[in-house]
Amino acid sequence: MRTIEELEAKLAEPSEALIRDVKEIQGDILLLGIGGKMGPSLARLLLNAIRDAGVDKRVIGVSRFSEPGLQAQLEADGVETIACDLLNEEALHALPEVPNVIYMAGNKFGTTGNESFTWAMNAYLPGRVAEKYRDSRIVVFSSGNVYPFTPVGYGGATEAVSPSPVGEYGQSCLGRERIFEHFSKRNGTPMLIYRLNYAIDMRYGVLLELARSVKAGKPINLTMGYANVIWQGDANEIAIRSLLACESPAAFMNVTGPETVSVRWAAEEFGKRLGVEPIFEGTESSDALLNNAARCQQRFGYPRVSLLQMIDWAAEWVEADGPTLAKPTHFQERKGKF
Repeated sequence: MRTIEELEAKLAEPSEALIRDVKEIQGDILLLGIGGKMGPSLARLLLNAIRDAGVDKRVIGVSRFSEPGLQAQLEADGVETIACDLLNEEALHALPEVPNVIYMAGNKFGTTGNESFTWAMNAYLPGRVAEKYRDSRIVVFSSGNVYPFTPVGYGGATEAVSPSPVGEYGQSCLGRERIFEHFSKRNGTPMLIYRLNYAIDMRYGVLLELARSVKAGKPINLTMGYANVIWQGDANEIAIRSLLACESPAAFMNVTGPETVSVRWAAEEFGKRLGVEPIFEGTESSDALLNNAARCQQRFGYPRVSLLQMIDWAAEWVEADGPTLAKPTHFQERKGKF
C-alpha cells in the first residue's frame, strides 16, 4: 500500500455481502455531504457494488464541493453531483426526492471559537433534512463522541450506555441524533444512527498519526491510552448495508473494529516496522473514549481488514512518504475541544 491508486482500489472493493444487499435496496441512493473524508470512497464502493450486482440505481452526491476538482472527479466516476449549501433552505428543498439517504454532513474541527456554526450544521440542519426526506430511509452518520469515557476493562460503551458527551462538538452530535430520532418517531421515517469510531485511511487516522510520530521521533502522549479503529472500506460498506437496517423509531449502532487498541502497543508495532524506538510521555488513564461494536458485528460480520493489516499498510505508507489529508483526528483529546 504505497500509492493513491492502490489505496482507492482497495477502498472500492465490494464484498459479496454488500453486492447481495445492494440488490435488495430499493431505489436510488443520495449521499448528503459526499465531499468529506469518507464520502468519495463510499460513493466509489457503492458504484462498484451496483455494477457487480447488475442492478440499475443512481448514486447522487450533494456537497458544497469546496475541494477543487472533486466534483468533476466524482462525475467521471459515475456519481450524479449537485453543488448545494444544505443550510440554504431553498437549495435544500430543490434537491430530488430519493428513497435512500446516507447523511454525512456535519462539522467537527474548528468548533472551538465557531460553536454556533457547528450547532447549526449538527443540530439545526438535521431537522430540515428529516422533514425533506420524511418518506426515505436515512442512515445518519454520528460519532462515538456522544458517549462518556468508559473504564478500559469495560470493553467500550454499548448502545445501551446513556450518552454523556464531553465538550460542545460531542454535545452537538447528540443534538443531531436527538433531532433525527424525534422526526423518525413523528413521521415514521426508518433511520439508523451510525456511531463511528475511528475510520482508518492511509491518508488520515489514528494509525497514520502514530506511525508518523514514531518515524519522526516525536513523543507519543499516552494519557488517552486506548482507541478503536476500523478500515474505512469496512466502515463504508456497513454504512451502505445499514440502509436495510433502518427502523422507526430510529435504531442505533456502534461501528468500529473489535479490538480495544493499546496506543503503546500500536506504536511499538510501528517501531518494529520502521526501525525506530517509539518515545512515550505520560501514562495511560484508566478510562478512554471507546465503543463496543458487538451488535454491528453480529449483524454485518467482522471487518474484512484486520488491525495488523492496517498497521502494515500504514507503516508502508509512512515509509514511502505517502500523501496525507492533514486532518488529524485529535483522538488524544480528553476535554472535547476540536
